[in-house]
Amino acid sequence: MENYFEMHMTLSQVKEISSLGLAHIGDGVYELLCRAYLCEKGGKKVNNLHKNAIKLVNAAYQAKVMEKLLPVLTEEEQDFYRRGKNAHTHAAPKSATPQEYAKATGLEALFGALYLMGRTERLNELFCLGMEAQNGI
Repeated sequence: MENYFEMHMTLSQVKEISSLGLAHIGDGVYELLCRAYLCEKGGKKVNNLHKNAIKLVNAAYQAKVMEKLLPVLTEEEQDFYRRGKNAHTHAAPKSATPQEYAKATGLEALFGALYLMGRTERLNELFCLGMEAQNGI
């Protein structure tokens, strides 16, 4: 039986997935990490958890996180980020600029690639570094 909590795809397998496919899985990974982060930080009431998750899981915030992460990315990680950032998305949400949306898509593609390759330690390291950027949540 496949264990989808611990993926171990090869680099070549992950490279075969489209940029938006990587962003699709990375979006879910990032949101799950944010929800776990908020619960661990003492969130008790679901309404507060939801409001705080919305603050973290949006293109504008994810773009800020990505700006903090860029200097520490490996060359391979930068490639996954650029693939996502340069993907042709059809629309950006009203709450974000096209540039913010592109950076957020890049972050999601990077997180998706790391998750699929089973590089959860590095994924967690980057997530924690990104959360250091948050204010008041």
